[in-house]
Amino acid sequence: MKALEQISEFSRHILTIARSLDRTEVSQALVQTACELTGAEFGAVSVLDSHGDTLQFIQQGQPRGPEVVIDHPPIDHGVFNEIPLDSYLIINDISAYADGTVLPPNHPAMKNFLGVAITVNEQVWGRLFLSDKPTPFTADDGELVHLLVKATEISVVNSLLYAESQNRARWLTASQHIVSSLLEGTDEDEALEVIAHEMRIAARADVAMIILPSIQDSWISEIVDADDPARVHELVGLSFPKEGRARTVIREQSGVVVDSMQRLRTIRVPELRQFGSALYSPLISQGVGLGVILLLRYPSTAEFNLHDLTMAESVAKQATIAIRLAEARQAQALAAELDERARISRDLHDLAIQQLFASGMHITAIREEMSSRGLGEDVTGALDAAISAIDDSVKQIRHIVHSLRDDGSSAAIVSRLQHETSVARQALGFAPSLLLTWNGSDVAESDYHLIDDAVGSDIADDVVAVVREGLANAARHAKASSVSVKVDATPDEIVVRVLDDGAGIAQALARRSGLSNLAARARRHHGTFAIEPRGDGHSGTLLTWCANLR
Repeated sequence: MKALEQISEFSRHILTIARSLDRTEVSQALVQTACELTGAEFGAVSVLDSHGDTLQFIQQGQPRGPEVVIDHPPIDHGVFNEIPLDSYLIINDISAYADGTVLPPNHPAMKNFLGVAITVNEQVWGRLFLSDKPTPFTADDGELVHLLVKATEISVVNSLLYAESQNRARWLTASQHIVSSLLEGTDEDEALEVIAHEMRIAARADVAMIILPSIQDSWISEIVDADDPARVHELVGLSFPKEGRARTVIREQSGVVVDSMQRLRTIRVPELRQFGSALYSPLISQGVGLGVILLLRYPSTAEFNLHDLTMAESVAKQATIAIRLAEARQAQALAAELDERARISRDLHDLAIQQLFASGMHITAIREEMSSRGLGEDVTGALDAAISAIDDSVKQIRHIVHSLRDDGSSAAIVSRLQHETSVARQALGFAPSLLLTWNGSDVAESDYHLIDDAVGSDIADDVVAVVREGLANAARHAKASSVSVKVDATPDEIVVRVLDDGAGIAQALARRSGLSNLAARARRHHGTFAIEPRGDGHSGTLLTWCANLR
């Protein structure tokens, strides 16, 4: 009868453990049950990582000694490392066992000890150990706990499968958010921010970085997503060398998981040494590497696994396709805009100019008739003024037609920049300054052609857009009293700096301002873009945009 009661009690405990699908809850139920069945006052489960170090430590009660919680459980030391894989270890006089050296210094004292390994797929997933039973542990205790652990291993497998299904669901949700966001019209830079944020959430990472090609074969962390703005500021703009893992992932077009950045013997980006597990996933389009997604977790958190890598690579492929579709959509919109501009220019030329020309001819005929009749000079003077105004209107419309047809690209870039600073006067309430240099020296008006000849029409359009956007941002947000635009050009590159003395811009918000498209313009010309506090002891913002002219 007593045996049946023991079997019933044991079965009840097994069912309690089996109800949970969470790893922590399974471990808590295991250690609680083991303590109840054996009468041990203290019990703990140590969940291990791939290197056998403690990843998670769940305990009940406390060992004898002043410590309430074991902050750094020494599971790889002495007695803990001697627990067999397929049996149990009992030590009833732990102070006399192996001359009392089984515990590390400063470890709380334990009267006795019972340890059992928890194996999953023939690998040690964790270890259960009990101590401080008022009476000695017996072989029956060992067999009972060993049987309990074997039954619990099924629940551990179920918890791992459940965690994997939850992980897959998060990745699918992230993929849906990324694709829908991109197809709704998000520009390239904002699209990359969406990708970084969604993948960080899906992977339960602490930091997500997108590493993109920059000028002169360098690769830079352009996008950083993290909850801590200081962390974002620290990691934005890091350079990744050619021999590093990020560039290797691009060359081999295959992702990789690093169990711990702290354990790496060699690390070429020192700022990454502070992190634990890392996952690198490439952004590949038609065999060309567009960038690398780097997901990072802090130390003492779960490692990324191959399932995480598979899901990350799958989402990265979908994100790359969505980016290409977004680019195609933007190109289609641009083509439609150009068609509309062409239609407007035709209408202006064929209708407005012709009608004004006819009106001018008619007024000229009236003026000649009145002049032949000897009418007063005041009337003929008014008609001359009307004819002159019509001629000026025709010239202006012809200029507009030319601009619509060619988007102003044929105009000299210096003239266009002077026009932008002149137009910005009204929005700013004052005239911004414009400084032009060639090879580090100020440029005289007679030498403007040096800059005009070096900067092609495509890059010229982007330079003008950068200056226009920088001045508009200063007018809308900065509340500045002065703004300077400096354009430094050489045969190899052109650098635009827009500096104001306004309220400044928060680093965490810099990439979500109206300037987000400028980073994409820079990357198109193998350049860089940054917006940050001016950093000279004064308030204000410095916008820096660079493009390669070679």
